[in-house]
Amino acid sequence: MWFISISYTMGHTLPLVVLMSVVGSFIWTFLEYCFHRFLFHIETKSYWANTFHYLIHGCHHKHPMDGLRLVIPPAEAAILAIMFWNLYGILFTVSTRPALFGGGLIGYVIYDMIHYYVHHGQPTKQSIKKLKKYHLNHHFRIQNKGFGITTTLWDRVFGTLPKTKADKKSG
Repeated sequence: MWFISISYTMGHTLPLVVLMSVVGSFIWTFLEYCFHRFLFHIETKSYWANTFHYLIHGCHHKHPMDGLRLVIPPAEAAILAIMFWNLYGILFTVSTRPALFGGGLIGYVIYDMIHYYVHHGQPTKQSIKKLKKYHLNHHFRIQNKGFGITTTLWDRVFGTLPKTKADKKSG
């Protein structure tokens, strides 16, 4: 919220700051998909590459129900945040960067909460039940599809949405 408030104090209207924050969260969903698909599921061959992959994501796939391996450790998250803050400094203006970055941080926190909940929660809402089934399908059935965590949008856009068992039976 502090980052978002900076854009407001720099002269942007409240509706525009809210919009930029929402756009920042939307950008996060794309980054989440890209990280998961292109970094966390990268094909590795060497010992060190395999070790790196295991540390950043392979361990989570080997032990998907381990609650201690679901979120990025704080030190790693801080390093990534600094990198993205600097990247946003290149891509966006001085006054829009804080709201977009703050919205992305909110998106990241929502991602962490959803990811934890789809692994360990007992959802009662149909939409969250579907998200849980979709994500656990990625873990236990088709690991090369279903890279979104908070949304299926980017899997739909890029053709990586896994077919359900019902889809396979009908076609």
